[in-house]
Amino acid sequence: MKDSLGMLLFKEKQVKLLTVLIEEKEWHITDLAKATGVTYIHTSNFVNRCERMGIMASEKHGRIKRVFLTEKGMEVAKAIIVIKQKLESASNPVQKQEQQNGSDR
Repeated sequence: MKDSLGMLLFKEKQVKLLTVLIEEKEWHITDLAKATGVTYIHTSNFVNRCERMGIMASEKHGRIKRVFLTEKGMEVAKAIIVIKQKLESASNPVQKQEQQNGSDR
């Protein structure tokens, strides 16, 4: 999603975190950070903000915190994926046209 219209609307790290949570329902914060290539502190801060908004919830088992999307969070994440796909498909014709124009020179 680098250098795309989607970056104007969504931050790449947050989109990665939300979309991974759709694929696998429950994560330890450390594993979620590693799987998405996002730092632990960024992931932890994002999870805390999402919990305050009701998008994510967590369960703590000793020192380990498991996070998951709430029903509201699942709806938000799915909507983001749909919008991201539309933006990417909308930007592809422009990129193809630019590539064709570059090869015509």
